[in-house]
Amino acid sequence: MMAGMRAVVQRVDGARVTVDGETVGEIVGQGLCVLVGATHEDTDEQVARLAKKLWTLRVLDAEKSCSDVGAPLLIVSQFTLYGDARKGRRPTWNAAAPGEVAEPLVEKLCAHLRALGAHVETGRFGAKMRVELTNDGPFTVLLEV
Repeated sequence: MMAGMRAVVQRVDGARVTVDGETVGEIVGQGLCVLVGATHEDTDEQVARLAKKLWTLRVLDAEKSCSDVGAPLLIVSQFTLYGDARKGRRPTWNAAAPGEVAEPLVEKLCAHLRALGAHVETGRFGAKMRVELTNDGPFTVLLEV
């Protein structure tokens, strides 16, 4: 069975996404920058589990979560999280969900987080994005639901 949604979570002290020089999403101060990848079989249940996990993950200062301190999240869709480079020198993207499947899943993730009370900023799906962040720690963790 293939793993579900995948998220690379970075504790940050500020992060932003720009597209063609325009800032499309930005968080200031402590929060989480989350790179999210979806597969073909991901479900609404997995999306809801990931949202709850991100909102309550105790990785901020003093083992607090975003829900404890109202810290923002920057969610950035990234299909390359499912790149497979085990064979040859060129990764394949077969495990990554196509845009028409992945985009609604990422949008639902953001909607679930907002329903939980989170301030959520995003990148722009399908765009060539520049992600700038200050990793606080450094602290990075991989989640799969």
